[in-house]
Amino acid sequence: MEGTNPVNKKLAAALSSGAVLAVAVTGCGSDGDKGPDPKLVSWAKTVCDAVPAQSAKIKSANASIASIATDSNLPPKDAQKTYVEAFQNLADGYKALAGALDSAGAPPGIDGGAKLQKDAAENLAGLSTSYTELKKTVEGLDTKDQGKFAKGLKTVAGQTKEVGEQGDDGTEALKRLEQGEVKEAMAEQPSCKVAASAAAQPTAAATTG
Repeated sequence: MEGTNPVNKKLAAALSSGAVLAVAVTGCGSDGDKGPDPKLVSWAKTVCDAVPAQSAKIKSANASIASIATDSNLPPKDAQKTYVEAFQNLADGYKALAGALDSAGAPPGIDGGAKLQKDAAENLAGLSTSYTELKKTVEGLDTKDQGKFAKGLKTVAGQTKEVGEQGDDGTEALKRLEQGEVKEAMAEQPSCKVAASAAAQPTAAATTG
């Protein structure tokens, strides 16, 4: 399967950056001695309770792509199946996270919180849509012709890189939301702590350097 292996690696590298977004939504730690508003803590719980399962789903999708990155003998149909499932899981994961933010609404007592929450939710929803489109593209690839399939994957790799850049924007939107008391409130949530710990563990798609 000449040409598939390098393309798989490009896809894995592009996808690995997407895992950062799941880490961003988990919060990091409390910066102050004074506890946040109880209403804000309740808000944070609504968001955080959705994080562990979706973070795991996103991480698993990245890992599945990485698992075939070095397999140059994988039949096109098997590779297609892996990509389709991974992109669907990524789409579902980000859609659920966006839904959690939508359900929570604006963080109580935070200046400009409504806009910050809306921006973060819209970025996550946009990522979900982009991964759905990638899934459709992969579903349409010709698995009977190795050359056409490899060429199609190369196009998908380029599109995945663009989605990765979109993910960077999403990470920044989440970081803007997770400041001050919002960060403290999220840090108190066991579900966010669990997700942060799990997301921090390296996957096969992660690179060092």
